[in-house]
Amino acid sequence: MDVEEKKKPQPPKKPLLFWYAIILVALMVINLFITPAIAEKSIKQVSYDKFLEDLDDGKIKEVNLESDTIYYSLESEDKNGKEQICKTGRIADGQEVERLQEAGVKFSSEIPNRANPLVSFLISWVLPFVFIWFVGGWFMKRMMKGMGGAGGPGAMTFGKSNAKIYVKSSTGIKFSDVAGEDEAKELLTEIVDYLHNPEKYREIGASMPKGALLVGPPGTGKTLLAKAVAGEANVPFFSISGSEFVEMFVGMGAAKVRDLFKQANEKAPCIVFIDEIDTIGKKRDGSAMGGNDEREQTLNQLLTEMDGFDGSKGVVILAATNRPDSLDAALLRPGRFDRRIPVELPDLKGREEILKVHARKIKISDNVNFHEIAKAASGASGAELANIVNEAALRAVRDRRKFATQADMEESIEVVIAGYQKKSRVLSEKEKLIVSYHEVGHALVAALQTNSAPVHKITIIPRTSGALGYTMQVDEGEHFLMSKEELENKIATFTGGRAAEELIFHSVTTGASNDIEQATKIARGMITRFGMSDEFDMVAMESMSNQYLGGDSALACSFETQTLIDKKVVELVKKQHDKAYKILEDNIAKLHELAKFLYEHETITGEEFMRILETKPRIGMSEPEETESSEVSEEAAEEE
Repeated sequence: MDVEEKKKPQPPKKPLLFWYAIILVALMVINLFITPAIAEKSIKQVSYDKFLEDLDDGKIKEVNLESDTIYYSLESEDKNGKEQICKTGRIADGQEVERLQEAGVKFSSEIPNRANPLVSFLISWVLPFVFIWFVGGWFMKRMMKGMGGAGGPGAMTFGKSNAKIYVKSSTGIKFSDVAGEDEAKELLTEIVDYLHNPEKYREIGASMPKGALLVGPPGTGKTLLAKAVAGEANVPFFSISGSEFVEMFVGMGAAKVRDLFKQANEKAPCIVFIDEIDTIGKKRDGSAMGGNDEREQTLNQLLTEMDGFDGSKGVVILAATNRPDSLDAALLRPGRFDRRIPVELPDLKGREEILKVHARKIKISDNVNFHEIAKAASGASGAELANIVNEAALRAVRDRRKFATQADMEESIEVVIAGYQKKSRVLSEKEKLIVSYHEVGHALVAALQTNSAPVHKITIIPRTSGALGYTMQVDEGEHFLMSKEELENKIATFTGGRAAEELIFHSVTTGASNDIEQATKIARGMITRFGMSDEFDMVAMESMSNQYLGGDSALACSFETQTLIDKKVVELVKKQHDKAYKILEDNIAKLHELAKFLYEHETITGEEFMRILETKPRIGMSEPEETESSEVSEEAAEEE
């Protein structure tokens, strides 16, 4: 189907100063060339004898002497009643002045007004103002279009809605193009069915929800789902961002809301989609000066319009946000956004389906195992999975292959997680050795604990994210709950890298900065939010907000309790650090053997790691000797 989308007018490309410069140049051209040329056409050319004859007969009223020309005006007027002006060449005999004095004629060296007074007035005064009026009007129309929207030219476009209109589901997106969000699709299918068959709902007396709010993390496909609803329903689709309602003039946002709902009622049944509705739908707290805040007026108008329009016409309002906790309560009550549809991060099956959908767009090998790729990409959103598939295709092109392989997909996961390989960063031998022991320390502690995810890959190849190496663990299945023991094991695994440095080199580097941050975060969450401490039992000491945007924490306890929490966090991390050190100390032979293999090969797969771990210890790399003069650079420690 053809897309009929209102093109959004572009703001003027030229600044106001440019147009005023054009006007100034035009006026200069008029005054310097056009006006003298018009005046020159009205002057009659005569001979010098004719001039002397007119002077003797007393017909000359005024004379102007120039270096080689004489201009003079006659006493009598022509047949049209206009003043007659003549000119002739000047003969420098030195007697013109005496003759003029004898005849009593006024003369000077100033050029008389040789043009018709009316024409001169029109050219000098009227024409410039008309020109400025036309140019200024044209410029203001373009400026109003750029600032006011697509509703039409002129100042009235300030109150017009900027909504992009896709008529008759011209987006071409269907539910089959959206994978991994079965629950959201099921809830939205009911809306589509109502738009197709409203009679069966009216028969039983049911009314369709006026609005549906899509909530979830960034990149999960909220906007894509809204377009899919329009594609399935085959009705006009209005799309607008919440930020487009916000104007620098108070009241313009409310006017745009009115215009949007007016257009929607005219094209009913239709779907109106407001993306990032938290821009205008934030909670009203009365902090605005004088209570006349533009956002608040826009929100009030939106609430009024949602109450006022007739839902039986088939106008459905969809909105998307990743900050539902910041929305005003009046916006979420029944009768407005009746239905809240979560669009969460996909599970294992969902990730596999999303990968297959995006893999249709590229050429891919037949033996690619999407299940394994989906397992390794745990926690990835739909947008990140699409990026993984695209990165795999780009990698195949760089290697001059016609299709992407399993290796391309696996490498693209690492690119999304840790960045590209930084080939320009070359580690010294000592730094490379430290990083090898550090990463093997992580992997060995993880493998020798129960309830830990298996090691998938270890590498010491530097990445563009700043990591000099990393250890990847991949769970066999999907986990939605974590026990206290599993969280403690994760803390121990994070401290394993630092423990290996202490055990082998009897010193520490700055390379464990990210490990320390992650371990501390888990330990604090166990105590303040998960109730996993004997001292605080099931009392929440910390609250979380903006869960879809990484989460912002706020302690809700006294200063004395905060001090105690800090003490318990330190104790918990130290206990797991000691545990990791003991594990590595008891298996130091394997630590040397694995570190040597990683040092030589730079990368160990999960299968190679387990094979070496399960075989009997061999004579491995001897414990490195410390040198007093060598220090580990700060750059070497910047790993994940």
